[in-house]
Amino acid sequence: MCLGVFALTHDRDLIPAPGGGLLMGLPDMELVFDPEHLRKSWQPGTKIALADLEFEKKPLPLCGRSLLKRAIQGWRDMGLEPMVGVEYEANMFEPDGNGNWKPYDAAGSYVYGTGPCTDPRGVLEHVWDKINEVGLPIESMNSEFDAAQYEMTLQYRDALGAIDDAFLLRLMSREIASEMGLLMSFMPKPHPDMGGSGFHINFSLNDPLGNNVLTDPTSKDGLADLTKHAVAGLLRHHESLGALLAPLSNSYQRLVPASMSGYWCNWGYDHRGVTVRIPGERGKATRIEHRMADCGANPYTTTAAILLAAKLGVDNKYELQSAETGDCFESTDAKRHLASNLSDALVDLQNDKILKDTIGPALIDHFVAIKQAEVEKTKGFEIADEFAYYGHYV
Repeated sequence: MCLGVFALTHDRDLIPAPGGGLLMGLPDMELVFDPEHLRKSWQPGTKIALADLEFEKKPLPLCGRSLLKRAIQGWRDMGLEPMVGVEYEANMFEPDGNGNWKPYDAAGSYVYGTGPCTDPRGVLEHVWDKINEVGLPIESMNSEFDAAQYEMTLQYRDALGAIDDAFLLRLMSREIASEMGLLMSFMPKPHPDMGGSGFHINFSLNDPLGNNVLTDPTSKDGLADLTKHAVAGLLRHHESLGALLAPLSNSYQRLVPASMSGYWCNWGYDHRGVTVRIPGERGKATRIEHRMADCGANPYTTTAAILLAAKLGVDNKYELQSAETGDCFESTDAKRHLASNLSDALVDLQNDKILKDTIGPALIDHFVAIKQAEVEKTKGFEIADEFAYYGHYV
């Protein structure tokens, strides 16, 4: 396939982003996969090949899946296996009869609901049937806080498998909704007067015997020192993670104070107002939940960046700040927070040399160039205009 797909912005402007091949004659890259591991597809007569990208017989530095494999290998070199669970949030829309979209009519919806009041046309039922048919390990599907907003949670498993599943679930659910004449949008903030939609990454680390090393029953809070260093790594690189995990101009309408979305540089015990949450379970269920990302982000790059930032904290034994004691609506202990827009978040990413070198300068320089072009295109957009720009893509 053409390397030039990496020279494209959301609306298919070709720009000379580093590594995108535009000024190299738009050469080919190769999609490399094992034909013995094709997956069952929801489209009749087809199978799915999940591929890594290579250029000139070497891993393409811009490939998010290859980056995730490298992040996983870093933990494996320590004798640990990253385990991941993914939560998606999305909004449903239906045609308004005038060529535009309006919110899906689910007036009887309530948070954690299922059934016809929550989903009158049974979209989630259709998605669930296809999930069972193709073998995606789904854990739950239900309505979220706002009407016509839904959450889909995948089962916990090895990191690469979990993100392969997450990538396919997002694509499949959009296609099934489309076949029903609906739009399932993973845009972070399609409604200015409603809650945003996030992409929460939960992860833990297992030793060779399958023991979860994040837990320590002898410590006061049940957490191992490794866990605290990992959380400290995520907080040390909080601002610079923003652009990668929240890569749309629209993302920063979701990432605001008092939004339970990952704005503040803080962590806490079973606290949904913080960016890095440690749920209350201990033992095998101990995990770190990172709540900043939205579904406009590449799931492979997002998960890799989180795992790499956490490992920086472990490798360098970063000291962990105190847990949040405020409610994060009217009060917070946090002093640092994300940039208020994508343009400034890109500056934060470029300025974090440690994280940039860890992820790879080629990927970061390419990403920043593409996103700077999109920032210019979306300056002055109202939220409805941004939905037209982003809504069909994320």
